[in-house]
Amino acid sequence: MNSYILDFREIDTTKLAIVGGKGANLGELSRIEGIQVPEGFCITTEAYKEITGSNSELNVLLDQLSVLKPDNRKGISETGAKIRKVIEAISIPEGISHEISRRLEQLGVHNAYAVRSSATAEDLPTASFAGQQDTYLNIIGTAAILKHISKCWASLYTDRAVTYRLQNGFDHKKVYLSVVIQQMIFPDVAGIMFTADPVTANRKVVSIDASFGLGEALVAGLVNADNYKIREDRIIDKKISAKKLAMLAVEDGGTKEQEIGLDQQNVQALPDDAIISLQRLGRKIEAHFGKPQDIEWCLAGDTFYIVQSRPITTLYPVPQADDQENHVYVSVGHNQMMTDAMKPLGLSFFLITTSATMRQAGGRLFVDITALLASPVGRKTLIETTIGKSDPLIKDALLNIIERKDFIKLLPADTTAPGPGKSDKGGHTIDYNAQLENDPAIVTDLIRISQASIEALKQNIQSKSGADLFDFILEDLQQSKQQLSDPRNMGAIVTAFNASSWINEKMNEWLGEKGIADTFSQSVPNNVTSEMGLALLDLADVIRPFPEVIAYLQQVKDDNFLEELPQFKGGQETRNAIEAYLNKYGMRCVGEIDITKTRWSEKPATLIPMVLSNIRNFEPGAGTRKFEQGKQEARSKERELLDRLKQLPDGEQKAAETKAKIDLIRTYAGYREYPKYRLINRYFIYKQALLKEAEQLVKAGLIHEKEDIYYLTFEELHEVVRTNKVDYQLINRRKDEFKSYEKLTPPRVITSDGEIIAGKYKLENLPTGAIAGLAVSAGKIEGRARVILNMEEAELEEGDILVTTFTDPSWTPVFVSIKGLVTEVGGLMTHGAVIAREYGLPAVVGVENATKLIKDGQRIRVNGTEGYIEILPN
Repeated sequence: MNSYILDFREIDTTKLAIVGGKGANLGELSRIEGIQVPEGFCITTEAYKEITGSNSELNVLLDQLSVLKPDNRKGISETGAKIRKVIEAISIPEGISHEISRRLEQLGVHNAYAVRSSATAEDLPTASFAGQQDTYLNIIGTAAILKHISKCWASLYTDRAVTYRLQNGFDHKKVYLSVVIQQMIFPDVAGIMFTADPVTANRKVVSIDASFGLGEALVAGLVNADNYKIREDRIIDKKISAKKLAMLAVEDGGTKEQEIGLDQQNVQALPDDAIISLQRLGRKIEAHFGKPQDIEWCLAGDTFYIVQSRPITTLYPVPQADDQENHVYVSVGHNQMMTDAMKPLGLSFFLITTSATMRQAGGRLFVDITALLASPVGRKTLIETTIGKSDPLIKDALLNIIERKDFIKLLPADTTAPGPGKSDKGGHTIDYNAQLENDPAIVTDLIRISQASIEALKQNIQSKSGADLFDFILEDLQQSKQQLSDPRNMGAIVTAFNASSWINEKMNEWLGEKGIADTFSQSVPNNVTSEMGLALLDLADVIRPFPEVIAYLQQVKDDNFLEELPQFKGGQETRNAIEAYLNKYGMRCVGEIDITKTRWSEKPATLIPMVLSNIRNFEPGAGTRKFEQGKQEARSKERELLDRLKQLPDGEQKAAETKAKIDLIRTYAGYREYPKYRLINRYFIYKQALLKEAEQLVKAGLIHEKEDIYYLTFEELHEVVRTNKVDYQLINRRKDEFKSYEKLTPPRVITSDGEIIAGKYKLENLPTGAIAGLAVSAGKIEGRARVILNMEEAELEEGDILVTTFTDPSWTPVFVSIKGLVTEVGGLMTHGAVIAREYGLPAVVGVENATKLIKDGQRIRVNGTEGYIEILPN
């Protein structure tokens, strides 16, 4: 086999390294029966390596390029231009040029050809690189083709290609270029076909764009196109565009734009029967590759030619069901305020912890709510009581599905519904009718029992190792679930929730006030998460008197800083205070439901910016004052409300009922945060024990580093410890998958067709230009928006409004410094909402694309009563 030239029919996906993604896919397409691919061949990467490998000037420039940052546009442009100039100046060796000429003579040297770049990091399942390198059309003659081959090689270093590789972590020196030489087709119509709808991601809908002339104009966005949507051989939607321009081939080479006559501009580019035929070809190609495809096609006469097919890399993976029925899945991460991808060990631990029916997709978890939607009672529970009440976007998406009527088979009205679709952090079904008497001793008792079980776990796990450790963890998780089955656990949470709902409804009805209950959630007892934020203010008070310690902390980057503290005046007191804080809260971190995430105790330097911010922004005693201020506001509002109610007809009774509900909120609202604190405590204890096992696996040479265990499920890790055998290829594959999952944005609602159902807010009287969200903590506030994506980078001043993707309990220490909150993810009972209410912060959550629509430093107004944000003039 010649090492420089391969015909398409000699190529399959095993040749990816030498013909690149485009070349490999063309080879595969040529093998599919019934698929017409214009003839051609690939100049392999061996030719590229030969002309570039020994060029010292080029290697120096590549070294310079590799150290540039993706945002250094000037450096990328200048260095890339020099590299392209060097490559284009290199003569193609005679042996390679002779073989190219010979192949052209076989195909027809006077024919017109497309000369296309095909990089080895292109058209991969996880990174398309589409359009990063150059393509040249209608090239005629050997000399012109050889010239454009050099241009293709050089195009590996266009600004866009270099930037893309830097952003995606590809080594320039490990990406090579093959060149595709393919006979030109001069089509009547051409375009792009997606075998999954690129807008909705529905895998059962094919989307076709079509326009007159060459398809490259459409790919480049130069011309308008018709769009046809087809589902199972039936055209379900058409949009016929005014097609004013076409790109056509010029007789002696190259292309030109040409205006389309008025009589043809609004003509449907493809007739209906051709649309159906093309759709069938798309499904055949998709079946061959085993995943949805982005296909470039053209129609010449009566024949469809396929000139390229690549995987669609932007689709969110579909959760897999055990049957072929239609299913509806709701994101767990949006409820847990953690939409980041989770590693396999983290996913498997959460699945062991929960009792809900969950599926994995894209490194996230989804709950299958199909059975609930099918049942009238279950549907009402979902829409009116659970998910629909806490997240209007999910509610609207589910109503959309229900209105279709043909997607889910609805059960008769008298059918018994499955259990409610809402679970606590351990997956236990919540009885939304639960009601406890006002007894503060209940919460105290629940916390005492929980703390005792955690202390027992810490002691008992010390003696466990090997396979016994895994059995012990599973048994402890089962015992923990049994403890959570105590009806008082969920009863406390639901009682507070129902009391809040009652007050908001009745005060709006009786007094015309909205969101009143939020005031009564301020500074409630036994809220372990809000106490954590106030405790960090107390920690700042310990450190504030010691300038040497503060100066040291300002330059700390090493997590071993605690060991150095005692050498400074006040250092030992500081160390003791930080260690005491970590002993109580050190198991927390951003994304803490993933057991593999780094905890504060493992990286205590994470807390230092927040401590320094508290020292800078607050006076001594701020923690106590904030808590007392919240209590006073709640008491004052209670007195005012009860006085006004007593003036109404039946006022004494209304006041008495309201007082009882307020007392329930004050008694039980704080416990809402405790079950998760309990779970995360256990997770950290399990993690520490598992990392000790990982150390033994590293010593035995079975894994390279302790963190490799994160890419195995709990069951797989158990088996590795039991057998002392590990599949390291599996670990490497999981690492690659995780990197691709990190780039995905999980949907709130997705169907088994892969369709992403996006809900909308139905707010009345929304001010012009306002951004809608969900009101979760009442009040209005104006201030500077601080758009922060990483808590460790949070430099806040008092009065700032935090704008971020999501906040879980680990963000609570930041809340003491802000006056308002806006998040992209969240619901009425998610942690950010609960803590915002306790701290009295106006908050709007579930604001789609908030971190993009709101710019850092803008003045904004947050209306936490009505649920919207306004951007104000600075």
